[in-house]
Amino acid sequence: MKDLLVTTTLASAVGSGLMSGLFFTFSNFVMKALVKLPPTQGAVAMQNVNVTIINPWFMLMFLGTALTSLITIVLAIRDWGTSAAALAFSGGVLYLVGCIAITMSCNVPLNDRLAARTDSDAPALTEEWRNYVQRWLPWNHVRTISTLAASITFVLAIRTLS
Repeated sequence: MKDLLVTTTLASAVGSGLMSGLFFTFSNFVMKALVKLPPTQGAVAMQNVNVTIINPWFMLMFLGTALTSLITIVLAIRDWGTSAAALAFSGGVLYLVGCIAITMSCNVPLNDRLAARTDSDAPALTEEWRNYVQRWLPWNHVRTISTLAASITFVLAIRTLS
């Protein structure tokens, strides 16, 4: 059972770290670059990003890490009473809430709303883009911090398990 917990925790640490890097990239420079474009061009570029990011590699990291985090939580509960179990459990919760729940409840609805604007010359798209950036970016910062914290917590759990 300990080997399985180490394996799922390691997979969750790697996946969380990769997701944190992705979110950090958007927070640190991708969105800053898109905001420097004329608003309609920034919006259209982000619409394209939101379409192309849905690919097997992204989904494997995003949902695969959710699965390994969920398994890690279950295994940690079964091994409750140790600091490693508490750390593994915490890492799983950080990932599931800070990445999956925030993405699905905050970022995806904003992406869908932006995608619904199909006229790239419309003033409405400019206004939608401004609202999008103001609301989407802070939630992306939350995802960045949450997934980084999850990754660190998973690593600490592995260290405690070893």
